[in-house]
Amino acid sequence: MMKDDPMPNLLAKESSLYLRQHADQPVQWMPWGKAAFEKAKQEDKPIIVSIGYSSCHWCHVMSAESFCDDYVASIMNRHFICIKVDREERPDVDQTYLEAVRMFEQSAGWPLHAFCLPDGRPFWGGTYFPKEDLGQGIVPWPQLLLRISDHYQRAKEELIENGENIVSNLIHANHADCSEEDAWSNSLLLEAAHALTKSHDDRNGGFTPAPKFPTPSKIDFLLALCESHSVRTNPKLMERIDFCVTKTLDSMAEGSLFDHVGGGFFRYCVDEEWKTPHFEKMLCDNALLLSTYSRAFRKYGSPLYRMVVVKTLDWLLNEMGGPSKGFCSSVSADHGGKEGGLYLWSKDELESVLGKEDSEILLSGYPSGSPDYLPIIPAKNLIEPERLEDCLQKLLLFRNESRLKAVSRDEKRITSWNALLLNALVEASLALQEKDLLAKACELSDWMRQNLMNARGRVLSTQPMAGGKEVPGFLDDYAFWAEGLLSVCSVSDWLEPGNSSKFLREAQGLTGKALDEFRDEQRTGCFFSPQSLECPPPAQKKFWYDNAVPAGNSSMLRIFSFLRSLTGDEKWETEYLQARSAYPILARKAPYGIAHALTVIAEHEIGICSVRGGEKVISSLAESLANKPHRRIFMAQNDSVGENKSTLCVGTSCLPDFEEEEELLEALFGKLGS
Repeated sequence: MMKDDPMPNLLAKESSLYLRQHADQPVQWMPWGKAAFEKAKQEDKPIIVSIGYSSCHWCHVMSAESFCDDYVASIMNRHFICIKVDREERPDVDQTYLEAVRMFEQSAGWPLHAFCLPDGRPFWGGTYFPKEDLGQGIVPWPQLLLRISDHYQRAKEELIENGENIVSNLIHANHADCSEEDAWSNSLLLEAAHALTKSHDDRNGGFTPAPKFPTPSKIDFLLALCESHSVRTNPKLMERIDFCVTKTLDSMAEGSLFDHVGGGFFRYCVDEEWKTPHFEKMLCDNALLLSTYSRAFRKYGSPLYRMVVVKTLDWLLNEMGGPSKGFCSSVSADHGGKEGGLYLWSKDELESVLGKEDSEILLSGYPSGSPDYLPIIPAKNLIEPERLEDCLQKLLLFRNESRLKAVSRDEKRITSWNALLLNALVEASLALQEKDLLAKACELSDWMRQNLMNARGRVLSTQPMAGGKEVPGFLDDYAFWAEGLLSVCSVSDWLEPGNSSKFLREAQGLTGKALDEFRDEQRTGCFFSPQSLECPPPAQKKFWYDNAVPAGNSSMLRIFSFLRSLTGDEKWETEYLQARSAYPILARKAPYGIAHALTVIAEHEIGICSVRGGEKVISSLAESLANKPHRRIFMAQNDSVGENKSTLCVGTSCLPDFEEEEELLEALFGKLGS
């Protein structure tokens, strides 16, 4: 640490695990807040905003290489004010600077580094920078620091101009080129489906080249559109969608993206064949994928998809938390000083646990001489499913006994990610026909209400740690929670008659608060962060495109659609049409980026269904949905309809009562769904 500046690193008392991981470094880190910006202005220094999260492998690498190095730290301390941000704690800061870095035509990811003026306006940025020149065309971090510091001293006005332009562009991107309400055409859904299926990697699965990220929202859109008349009457397009969906789901489930021993999905794979993952596991990814595989199992009946659902549930409930205490955010990629150390096996370890014959079968897909192995499903017909599962169970038992105690989890309870799990548990309960999973969704909802709201009834972004500060909720926290409550509402009467009205009321209350807190009174859409937020990013942002999670504005679109169908209140129709006006031009320009919104619109146009009937009807219908394609159906027990009768409303139009369940199912998945 520099002798002439004794200011200490200020992260030791932060509640964030990620920030505390940097508390003992010689870099004079400050948390995001007014004090850091005041210091930068007083000393006329540029700012480094360094953003990451606790389970990120490359964040760990750069931290060890550069931030723990006294020489590198001395450069950072002398020439910059250094701010460290946990992206899970301040997603508003993270997403704003991510968008800015993309404007610099740099790859965006984590660790993310934005170089800013003393007031926080970014003028340049990037992601990982090595300490030394590795011959990869990436400037070394110390060299970059000195270049930027020199440029700031010599040509500050140029950087100020850059920062002003970037902030202007960030604000301009809020406006989604909204169209008139009648500009939407359902042909845009078909155009989007053709664009998605054209981009599909038919050899390996997935919708992008390497690195390969799971994109459940794109699959959800294609699955939803399959229930439309236009696709059902177009066998060629239906066949193409089925191929893309199953190829991608199969590839992700059979490859190394999925943890076949312990369950759950890793963050992404660096190669095009899904063979080499980065090993962090995130709650948000797994909640979304659990929902998608549950829907796909209902449609296709694949035992592989059922296995994914069951093992992902086991991992979530055994290792990530529970409905009575919430679910933590992530598991670190690194274990025992090695990336993937929790999941990789040596040949000798495999043989000691499984024996030579079974271990050789599991190693059949690897080149000889590999130092580490990640057990996956071997080539077809090499091993019987029961024998394979026995092998995986032996490995899991060994791993839990010898490695799991030292695993690094981020215990942060993120509101929006727990809310995503509400929907996932509902989807899994229908697919597996397990009421207990629905009960867990209800229990998780109760826990969230008790722990993720403050005394004034405002949503928090994370559960406050003991003695820690409250972080106000962002749009995603409100929107995903309300959307999750409506998902529970759709089937809760199967568990307990009358429950649905409670969840509907709660969802309406959250939606009203979200509109009060985030609505743009001048233009379409909702801002991501609340107006009252202390020390906001340099631009108040709206986000339209899906990232690791769906865009909050698309989630609001779904809420408006559901509430219109469930309440019949025309104000929700007005809200829906106004929100939808943001999407025609986006659908033409970038359908890949708004898959969640396209799913919502497809479901709305096909028709949100409400079914009322007696206990026998609701129970029988819930059981029937286990092998029916996913469709948005809200079930409410109403014994006054009659013991065997049911009433079906599609949107706000109701049909005559049905006397037989077969007639109801035909209406849902035959005449009305085709």
